[in-house]
Amino acid sequence: MSVVVIQFTTLDGIVSDPDGSEGTPYGGWLFRFGREEIAGDRFGLGRTLDEGVVLLGRATWEAFSRLWPGRDDPFSARLNAAPKLVASRTLSDASEVSAWANSRLLDGDLLDAVKTERRDVVVMGSIGVVHALAEADLVDEYRLLTFPTVLGAGRPLFPAGGPPAELECLSAERVGATVLTRYRRARG
Repeated sequence: MSVVVIQFTTLDGIVSDPDGSEGTPYGGWLFRFGREEIAGDRFGLGRTLDEGVVLLGRATWEAFSRLWPGRDDPFSARLNAAPKLVASRTLSDASEVSAWANSRLLDGDLLDAVKTERRDVVVMGSIGVVHALAEADLVDEYRLLTFPTVLGAGRPLFPAGGPPAELECLSAERVGATVLTRYRRARG
């Protein structure tokens, strides 16, 4: 089992409000370069979605549950069919996550659930979940689509004072105006 974090990020490491839905002054940076930058399976999730589980925080799940079920392209079909776990401190009833097929509330503690999961775990967005997993040294790989934008404000992927991490670059590929990079925990 491995934990793979998927993030859209700016050059200065900001991951918050990429689509502008949070209404921040710097939000919406994701779409300034065109939707083709993020179309399809840019992160190469393929089989991981087929055999693994997607882990989302409540806010990301709510945003995605309004967006993805109405799409019918091959990547959307894979994501819609994938099992999804929703980490939430505010939702308590399974019916609250019924809007998106194959979604269920995470039972118990987030870290315990991830540690005992037998399938690969893909975390999309959900920066609070990512920070908790990184703090517990549970992230095995980061797949980042970096946009040529510097915001100077917002929630960073790696917050100041967070735990150190030694990473190894697996690949870097230009995708239009963006760069897709893959890093894994350094072996050693």
